Amino acid sequence: MNTKELNTSLIAIIQKKQELGKLTYDDDRYDEVEEELHDLEDDFNERFGDYLEDILTQVHDKVCPDTDVLLPTAYLPTQLATEDNTTISAKEGVWVDTEEFPDREARLVLVPNPTRLVLSVGKNVRKEVWKA
Repeated sequence: MNTKELNTSLIAIIQKKQELGKLTYDDDRYDEVEEELHDLEDDFNERFGDYLEDILTQVHDKVCPDTDVLLPTAYLPTQLATEDNTTISAKEGVWVDTEEFPDREARLVLVPNPTRLVLSVGKNVRKEVWKA
């Protein structure tokens, strides 16, 4: 797996999400940017989906075995994270049920720079659970 290409693709999708997030529905470019985002996501899932789904299955088995694995693009945030993961919002990624943090809202987030999966719990917990 070419992790540089994976990372570059992640960044492109997240940047497109940021661009779309700045537009209003009545903006003339909204539909165009949304279509570009969907094309990037489709290409990403086609190119890296099998690899990432294997990784996600392994992580889910260890961290949140009672939660179904979704398409890799479901785990992407709407903004780029810092290396220390402090900019990951508690509402980013896929909600998971984890035994390590029972009765707390936990999410798995797939972030670039470097490519990794982060378990996000509330505002304070950011735990790297996989790194490319």
